Amino acid sequence: MKKFLALSLILGSAVMFVPPAEAKTADLNNSTMTIAAESSPQRYTQRRNRRARVRPNRRARVRVVTRARIVRIGYRRYREVVQYRYLPNGRVTVRVLSRTRIR
Repeated sequence: MKKFLALSLILGSAVMFVPPAEAKTADLNNSTMTIAAESSPQRYTQRRNRRARVRPNRRARVRVVTRARIVRIGYRRYREVVQYRYLPNGRVTVRVLSRTRIR
């Protein structure tokens, strides 16, 4: 019973302090302006990727990097010059250009 009374008091006080909504009448001068504004065509702009605009074939290129690395095969150590090719589909191919024994 106490809960019901407390809830009804809260709802009653909320009704007293909430302002009522008023309906506005349409003005003739205002309605002609809105009709003119609605009849104009809407502009549609599409933002594109700047990189795609500037260099469209950038992603289609193969990137080639040449590096040297030291590898150990058995008891011997070699310095290899290796070429890495980064393909546009995400694959990487590795080609050994030269191998010289060190030490």
